[in-house]
Amino acid sequence: MQRPAGFWLRVIAFIVDGILLGIVNWLLRMVLDEGILYSLSNVVIAWIYFAGMESSDKQATFGKQLFQLKVTNLAGERISFGKATARYFSKILSSLILLIGYIMVAFTKRKQGLHDVIAGTLVWKVDTGLTAPKRTSHDRWERDDVGYDGDNSKD
Repeated sequence: MQRPAGFWLRVIAFIVDGILLGIVNWLLRMVLDEGILYSLSNVVIAWIYFAGMESSDKQATFGKQLFQLKVTNLAGERISFGKATARYFSKILSSLILLIGYIMVAFTKRKQGLHDVIAGTLVWKVDTGLTAPKRTSHDRWERDDVGYDGDNSKD
């Protein structure tokens, strides 16, 4: 089962991706002098990272994968590299208007940012189907998904 991914979950996933790209940026700075080649390299690396990962079989960047998020088209299918590219560069517009394009995620029914609306994409939180153990009144743990009743007295 999947549901639209909320604002804060997407923000945290983006921060994780930002940290990863920051490390790559730091490594790149050790190799290249700051200048046009360095700046262009950063843009290309970020574009390939986001567009490539979101159009891959995983349908998510590493940050999104960490929180079981995936990017789809409006029909729930994997997006093409071209659509992922449109989504990536549409984020420029989302940023230019005082981040309102990102803040839209918190207020739209399908949790779409402006870049999602432009590219025709959705970001989903994928339910893994596992449930967390529940504590019962008898100090026993139960797992509904695997039929575990926590009784280890048969050892």
